[in-house]
Amino acid sequence: MLPDLKSVSAGGREIAWRESGDGAPVLLLHGVGSGSASWEGQLDGLSTVYRVIAWDAPGYGGSAALDGETPVVADYAQAVTDLLDALDLDRIHLVGHSLGALIAAAFAARRAERLLTLTLADPSAGYGASDDDLRVGRLEARIRAIEELGPTGMAERRSSDVLSPNASEFAVAKVREVMSRLRPAGFKQAARMMHSTDIYVDARAVTVPTLVMCGSADLVTPEEIARSIASEISNSEYQTLVGLGHASYVEDPEVFNTPLCEFLGRHP
Repeated sequence: MLPDLKSVSAGGREIAWRESGDGAPVLLLHGVGSGSASWEGQLDGLSTVYRVIAWDAPGYGGSAALDGETPVVADYAQAVTDLLDALDLDRIHLVGHSLGALIAAAFAARRAERLLTLTLADPSAGYGASDDDLRVGRLEARIRAIEELGPTGMAERRSSDVLSPNASEFAVAKVREVMSRLRPAGFKQAARMMHSTDIYVDARAVTVPTLVMCGSADLVTPEEIARSIASEISNSEYQTLVGLGHASYVEDPEVFNTPLCEFLGRHP
């Protein structure tokens, strides 16, 4: 069962999250087209050992948006710090998926003393180092999609893009349900951040033990990109999630959770 949403004032704005279990804290950061409810398989599957916390990023779900139209990745990383402080958490295991990996890497590069481990799952590389025409074109396409289709229409059209052809009906329905709840203003903020960020800049500054995972059927972040990100992190290891698409943790929680738990267990 999906835990209820909670919220707290953190850094002067409301941040919402779901949590389950006790033990060392594991904070889960979702991607640009998602939300805290997408982590149901981890809130359930990891909670026998860990205190699992899945946030709604600023501008998503029950969390207040950041200031301005174009916040940068450091602003989202600061929101992570604010949530940890509000929950009185000293050191955590941090897991970021896709856009959440951009935020997680930025946090790790700035606040290593707050981390036990870092996990980057199907990580977005960002578009900060891309050709201007490509970067602007991709951003405009994302903005146009949310404006013209709305969250429900975008969920109907785009949900299959983040799953493998073999994904279960449950996984398809979960991705579609969570995507349909997007708040357009928050989505646009996050999309602008993603298109101005280069994960490699922060990856080179990461020193904590790091696991990078990627689905072998991920068409959004191909494995070669994920492997290249891992190669820039000095203390990292890599795990292929065989047969899974971009939303690997939704598509098969057990395949995702097993290597994650093994990694976390080696770094208590």
